[in-house]
Amino acid sequence: MIASTDFERRTLALEYAFGIARGTQTETDAVTVHIEDDEGHVGIGAATPSSHYGETAATVEAVLPDLLAVVEDVGDPHHLERIERRMRETVHRNPAARVAVSIALHDLVAKRLEVPLYRYWGLDPTNTVETSYTIGLDDLETMREKTADALERGHGTLKIKLGTDRDIEIIEAIRDVAPDVRLYADANEAWTPREAVTRIERLAAFDLEFIEQPVPAANPDGLQFVYERAALPVAADESCLTLADVPQVADRCDIVNLKLMKCGSLREAMRMIHTARAHGLEVMCGCMTESHASIAAACHLAPLLDYADLDGPLLLAEDPYAGVPMPDGRIDLAGLERAGTGARLE
Repeated sequence: MIASTDFERRTLALEYAFGIARGTQTETDAVTVHIEDDEGHVGIGAATPSSHYGETAATVEAVLPDLLAVVEDVGDPHHLERIERRMRETVHRNPAARVAVSIALHDLVAKRLEVPLYRYWGLDPTNTVETSYTIGLDDLETMREKTADALERGHGTLKIKLGTDRDIEIIEAIRDVAPDVRLYADANEAWTPREAVTRIERLAAFDLEFIEQPVPAANPDGLQFVYERAALPVAADESCLTLADVPQVADRCDIVNLKLMKCGSLREAMRMIHTARAHGLEVMCGCMTESHASIAAACHLAPLLDYADLDGPLLLAEDPYAGVPMPDGRIDLAGLERAGTGARLE
């Protein structure tokens, strides 16, 4: 049974300034949740909210007491479906806050059963993917330096942020430094539909695997226009937040990018993956600039994914938490030697 719950807020510095088409950040706020049972097991989860979706660390802190009151009232952490339903009824929005509790509960349940989370789910730890490492927008020389540093650290898959008037120059510069790595690109809603089609045609020459969110989420017809004409596969991120969005984008993209901070629970993430498969879509799991306190849980979804962008902890100057090993970007679930998600305070 649940013995106690609490949470704390931390501000974490990023190793480099992280720029996307909407702006640049140098730090991130994370609210970490702890749920302890009567046997001394502690489940860890975290919220790293995005103001783009109307959520902040302050709003997370404001609703967590109500969400944790639900957990304490239900009492049994194994009643995951009941708790998820009641949390959604109690706080309809604030998905990052809800998923922090969901992660902590799953961590706790797996620890009580003395198994890693992937085993609790029945997944194959050897069938994982490599996470991409993101190169944020900056001047060309800095982006070159970041790319060279990523290669030196062993990363073989990079995601490049675009959405400027120099996008082609950026990809040319990246390919000059990293001619052989796998490349994804993310425009973060920055292009018009016709502009996207033209740019993607030029970008295809640089052997990119796909383009993520080329147009604003508020323009679904524009996304379909791009999808039907693009020279590269299209991934939907900002256009796909929860399960209900998957069927809506199924004829407008090739790949859906789910994020725990958008969807609100690990169970919802699972439902999104299976629904995407039913619609013939490939699946990616992305992240915000998160610590291992939440990324560890996302890593356990890796056997179900085609692509992963779970580099949040790798972008931090220092992560107070350890998690699933990611040598050279490879999500090594088989190398995890702890029960639960693997997240623990260093």
